[in-house]
Amino acid sequence: MRIGRHAITAATVLLAAHVAGPVRADIYMYRDARGVTHFTNVPAGDQYRFFMHEPKEAPRPARPAGTRAKRARAYEQLITDAAARHQVDAALVKAVIHAESDFVPDARSPKGAQGLMQLMPATAVRHNVERVFAPEDNVEGGVRQLRQLLDRYGGDVRLALAAYNAGEGAVDRSRGVPPYPETLDYIARVLKFRDVYAREQ
Repeated sequence: MRIGRHAITAATVLLAAHVAGPVRADIYMYRDARGVTHFTNVPAGDQYRFFMHEPKEAPRPARPAGTRAKRARAYEQLITDAAARHQVDAALVKAVIHAESDFVPDARSPKGAQGLMQLMPATAVRHNVERVFAPEDNVEGGVRQLRQLLDRYGGDVRLALAAYNAGEGAVDRSRGVPPYPETLDYIARVLKFRDVYAREQ
């Protein structure tokens, strides 16, 4: 790859694309007599000098193949254990995951929610979830959040779900379920899914 003096932006883009590739390697560079900068991960001579380490990709969780039912079964024990640990209905946890991520562990929302239970960054920090895309950590944090919300609203599942979707502030300001179409639809969907999962238990 050869990049001239006046192509720094292009160099940055090309280097970023190279670094983002699947093969991890160190990046080397040298500038020739004409001022052209060369980058490579396979230095061809002593003129190359170390430029940077290619950063490690964040580990991506394995995504169970197949239908939603197969994906859900892959996390059955994990969900059951976390629900029992925090005394939250396992059917409710499954319903939240169904509505939030469809049991896809590396799901991301445009608003920044992440993982199976679509934890927002602030929620992940609150519950000490460092590996937000690790299913066991994500579910643990999400179930803790549900437990806190159920306690805050006296066991009222509708209010807890409203807060999970729209935030505690919105629920407190509304003194009940906020009249947001998205939140109302979310609650209805989760409760419908909960009934389905409860019949399977």
